[in-house]
Amino acid sequence: MPKDRIILLSDCQSFYASVEKAAHPEYRDKPVAVGDPSRMNGIVLAACPIAKANGVTTASRVGEAMTKCQGLVVIRPRMRTYIKVSLLISEIYHNYTDLVEAFSIDEQFLDVTGSLAYFGGDPEGIIQSIQQHVLLSTGVWTRVGIGPTKILAKMANNFAKKKEGGIFRLDYDNLDKELWPLPVYEMFMVAGRMTKNFYRMGITTIGDIARMELGEFKRRMRTTMGKQSDIQAEYYWQTARGIDPSPVVSGIRHQVKSVGHGKALRWNLYTRLEEIEVVLLELVIEVCQRARRYRYMGSVVSIAVSETDGDKSNSYSRQMTLPEPSSLTHEVAAAAYRLFVDNWTGMPISRLAISIAQLTDDSVMQLTLFDDRIRAYNRERAIDQIKTRYGSRALIRASSLLESGVALERAEQIGGHYK
Repeated sequence: MPKDRIILLSDCQSFYASVEKAAHPEYRDKPVAVGDPSRMNGIVLAACPIAKANGVTTASRVGEAMTKCQGLVVIRPRMRTYIKVSLLISEIYHNYTDLVEAFSIDEQFLDVTGSLAYFGGDPEGIIQSIQQHVLLSTGVWTRVGIGPTKILAKMANNFAKKKEGGIFRLDYDNLDKELWPLPVYEMFMVAGRMTKNFYRMGITTIGDIARMELGEFKRRMRTTMGKQSDIQAEYYWQTARGIDPSPVVSGIRHQVKSVGHGKALRWNLYTRLEEIEVVLLELVIEVCQRARRYRYMGSVVSIAVSETDGDKSNSYSRQMTLPEPSSLTHEVAAAAYRLFVDNWTGMPISRLAISIAQLTDDSVMQLTLFDDRIRAYNRERAIDQIKTRYGSRALIRASSLLESGVALERAEQIGGHYK
């Protein structure tokens, strides 16, 4: 493994809440959380350090958070603003290196190997400059992990969050001292189910994996998880040792493999087929519009459904292959409706998602004997152009005006949250 790369993972502290506190100086010394104050059962998306110190956690209920933290200021999210600030921070990073790769809206990798000498040769010096630049420009404080690989920079960032200066470095020289004693559930990409599997293998710390021979680790994984676990075993073994040859690539874009949309629903409002059908059609409309924007058609339609009656819950996904690749609303909607009706147990719906996969270029289209598919595509693309220019509310189906419709609400949101 190369040891001479200097890679940073810069993370914005309480990003949404920090942006709101910068926009509202009057809240500087008050506990602030980002969520929908009109929905006490909604979740907290972010909480500032003051709110966290008073027991407010991300994903806790708004009502619960307000009970725990007296005087908590709950601000409705503004996703468009957060995206703009994230892009501004990315521009700041590009002043220090051209190798900047987004990991999430508030986390980005920077490879400063080539530019380090220009800024004095000290990683902490360049980081402090970046931190002050971002803070003065946006009001957001950043914590930075340093490592010779992306995976070590990411795990170093967890240490940086606990340091006063927000900086921490993980190298191959200090892995055994700093990283390996940690519980295995603190390793990157290890969640609750995998933690239980590791415990069954007698593995409790990250070091237990790192010190083990790969062959022995694979044997234990096969015994616990089956013969197909070799790839997982190698991934976790390399992660524990900080092995990650992947480069920081600016502007990377992966091939789109599927196009989908989903919506969490208030389950007590979606108990009848006619109510659920409205949302089903709205999701199909969004999926097909997005696919046409990318110039794709899909051969496989999938639905994912979560059901609950308040006591019991059930989730499932189903898919079917279309006779011809399509991104026409009526064709995809017919398949999605059939999948739902054939598999719905009758319980209220708490989440619904639609996607199309096995994508192909829509420049070549299979004609059919009875339908004018070219005319149908031209009509839908004309609708797409109107919505792109005037907004998604410019043209909307009459069914979306029913009480069960969510299209008007989604038009005011980005990623499921208010713009």
